[in-house]
Amino acid sequence: MSDIGRKDFSTKAKEELTPDSTKPTQDKLKETVTDTTDRASRGLQTDDSKGVGQEAFDKTRRASDNHGHGGATGSIGDKVKGALGLGN
Repeated sequence: MSDIGRKDFSTKAKEELTPDSTKPTQDKLKETVTDTTDRASRGLQTDDSKGVGQEAFDKTRRASDNHGHGGATGSIGDKVKGALGLGN
């Protein structure tokens, strides 16, 4: 279960397990927008005010974002382009 206003864990897991190559462009764009919104929500709420599961999930996602997806240095536009396969 996720905190209010956050992407549900089962939805996120399904998105992660489905290869991007099999997703229509519309689904990729939707996931990019909802991921960005979820990341923004993650950053606005302190870890100690989150549920235990949400806190652990967010810490894992932050580490993954910082190492594999440009972290805070990548622009949202770059992340959208990457999600749509338009690359750098």
